[in-house]
Amino acid sequence: MNEFTVITDKLKNLPGKPGVYLFKNEKGRVIYIGKAKILRNRVRSYFQKSRPLDAKLLALVSKVHDLEFIVTDSEVEALILEANLIKKHKPRYNINLKDDKSFPYIRITAEDFPQIFATRKVIRDGSVYFGPYTNVKEMRFALNTLKKIFTIRSCKYALTPDTIARRKINLCLDFYINKCKGPCQGLQTKDDYAQMIRMIRKFLRGSTGELLSALRDEMQEFSSQQRYEDAARVRDKIEVLEKYRNAQKVVSDDMRDRDVLAVATEDDDACAVVFKIREGKIIGRVHYYMSGVQDKASSEIIGYFLNQYYAGTDEIPGELFLQDEPRQLEVIVDWLSARLEQKVRIVIPQIGSKKKLMDMCIRNARYLLQELQIQRMKARDNLPHVLHALQRDLRLHTPPRRIECFDISNIQGTDPVASMVCFVNGRPKKSEYRKFKIRTKNTPDDFAMMREVVERRYSRILNENGTMPDLIVVDGGKGQLSSAKTILNNLGLDEQPVIGMAKRLEEIFLPGSGDAQTLPRTSSSLKLLQQLRDEAHRFAVGFHRQRRKKRTLTSVLDEIPGIGKKRRELLLKTFGSVKQLSGLSAGEISEQSGIPLKLAEKLVDFLSRSK
Repeated sequence: MNEFTVITDKLKNLPGKPGVYLFKNEKGRVIYIGKAKILRNRVRSYFQKSRPLDAKLLALVSKVHDLEFIVTDSEVEALILEANLIKKHKPRYNINLKDDKSFPYIRITAEDFPQIFATRKVIRDGSVYFGPYTNVKEMRFALNTLKKIFTIRSCKYALTPDTIARRKINLCLDFYINKCKGPCQGLQTKDDYAQMIRMIRKFLRGSTGELLSALRDEMQEFSSQQRYEDAARVRDKIEVLEKYRNAQKVVSDDMRDRDVLAVATEDDDACAVVFKIREGKIIGRVHYYMSGVQDKASSEIIGYFLNQYYAGTDEIPGELFLQDEPRQLEVIVDWLSARLEQKVRIVIPQIGSKKKLMDMCIRNARYLLQELQIQRMKARDNLPHVLHALQRDLRLHTPPRRIECFDISNIQGTDPVASMVCFVNGRPKKSEYRKFKIRTKNTPDDFAMMREVVERRYSRILNENGTMPDLIVVDGGKGQLSSAKTILNNLGLDEQPVIGMAKRLEEIFLPGSGDAQTLPRTSSSLKLLQQLRDEAHRFAVGFHRQRRKKRTLTSVLDEIPGIGKKRRELLLKTFGSVKQLSGLSAGEISEQSGIPLKLAEKLVDFLSRSK
């Protein structure tokens, strides 16, 4: 049964219910995820010959070899599921929200006496998160301000009722300088601490008016009781809070909580900006960059960003100002309202002060997008000299900012492996290194092995919409280069720069050239290529030795009665090689690995006879 038949059969059996659909390519990788009110109608529309498709949709449909769908009970569930699946699979043909760096949050832990701190890791254990903060200074200002106003515990102890009752934890310095009320010793009740946490949550949401009023009442109460030192401490807190409020820009006088969201686009890039307005003041601004937006309508980009942004934050206001109306507006409103537990209102400002506020948000988005493009231009220009030298010596169109180098390692075809190392701006980027176990050959055929790893590497990059290198280097001469070039041509990468580098005379081989090229021994470009080649060789040899050791020990262990799969894995993990085992006594093997002594004696006896 071919792919066309599979697709046709699945199209016939699509249900008339809401859900999410996933398009897959010939390798089974997810390349597009969408949601639908009626799956049958939406998915079939992609494959109707009468429907006009733009270039991007045509490319998508031509690569669909299979589809999968998940039925949900409602459109809102489909919206949530789509956002989660896009975040997980990062499909090539969906808009890509760039979150390379994880933005920090302020976390309030789910405990009887919660801790409050900054974190970049979100753990869904009942904790409440405020953020993300794209401006770390803004987050620190908020965190430092609340620590000056509230008596939050700074310790990390688990304050359980038993721990408090037994007084296992001593009072720390914070208690004596009035920065903590001593919940660890039962000096502050759970209810009192919970009341404080409720006020902190309002503070972090931007509702500072109620807190300021409560502090003034408290100061007045202390003053009337002639507790002047306590009143002075509260006065200092009021000053801190007023300084925090005065740092925020007033943009409206209706005191409503709202987010203002705008998007700027240019070519394939976009920048989304969110102004957080609480009690009429801007308390923060966040921005995200997106790619893959070319030919996408503004309504689609805004709808996508809304889904992704609000799926990752607990801060949902009662009103949103949007630049354009997103697709499936009613579904988004229902989803946000359910999360906030009250009706969320979406407004598209047209005139007056609301339109001015939206225009300011749009200007910020355009400015940030221009800033990204300027940074890219600077990054392209601010390159090490060696890359310009390599561009000149190899006659490349652009400086090779990203170089990937391959090496094969095996002994007469046994335990064959390959390595790929990556240099960015002339320096190793070890997080991008890759190891390959050769699957197709167990004979000493370096050419076939090179074809395999090059195909696996770059077919995956194409499927996942990854970044292609500016230069590929293969360790070897004409044969290895020809093998790599053949695969690249088959993948449609005819223009991809690739060279071969032979060890014998440090010769450089270029595609289409019969003669080897030599670079001056003192040239910086040759030294960089040698460093690449040597690093790839080191990485491949290390992986090969690791596999050979494991195979040797595995083959020995397979011959000993009583050692099954689990014990074999245990011994491999504990000792790693026959050499490590052979110098040990049965008692030492049993003690370190936990296997029975009698079995360890059998193992020692077998190894001694094998010698």
